[in-house]
Amino acid sequence: MLDRYRTLREPGSKEIVIKKSRFIGYGRPVESEAEAVAFIEEIKKLHWNATHNCSAYVVGERDEHQKASDDGEPSGTAGKPILEVIKHQGLKNVAIVVTRYFGGIMLGAGGLIRAYTDGAVAAIEAAGAITNVLHREIAVEVDYTWYGKLENELHARGVLVGGVDFTDRVVVRCLPLAAEADRFIAWMTDLTQGQAEISAGETKHVTLDS
Repeated sequence: MLDRYRTLREPGSKEIVIKKSRFIGYGRPVESEAEAVAFIEEIKKLHWNATHNCSAYVVGERDEHQKASDDGEPSGTAGKPILEVIKHQGLKNVAIVVTRYFGGIMLGAGGLIRAYTDGAVAAIEAAGAITNVLHREIAVEVDYTWYGKLENELHARGVLVGGVDFTDRVVVRCLPLAAEADRFIAWMTDLTQGQAEISAGETKHVTLDS
């Protein structure tokens, strides 16, 4: 599981007009190649009467699934520029479709590359880029006398807290970076003079704005 990766927050779309041609960029986070293909087909059905529905996607921890389609535009002028935008921005698990309605003015190869690049950028802006960072949940159980100090120290170090349970004792569900989990546990043990009950839970990605 990757410690950190950039992707899209949610599905989004944005339209731009270049020399009377309408370009509508659609972006979406996807979890698999099948989901990426299904999304592309969905946009093609939505814009069945468009001149072109050009697309690209990158899926997998090592970007092992990549594909670009010019959908009838001159080779290398549409799908590849879209793919290059995804890769240049360091995005993973993302699919983008740029739909074109021809406006009557030829753009030329260079113009098409710029237009589809701009359409892909517009799609990403509409969907919103985020960074998913791997954290590990660490439950720290202490007596109430320790809670104030624990809360202050966690806040001072900027440690994410997933929640706090108040029963006969206090359980703070901390979310340190997964790579720092062992050091965090050692710090908690030292901070509470060994009086905390500490248990490590699952790892999960936490979304940050990117």
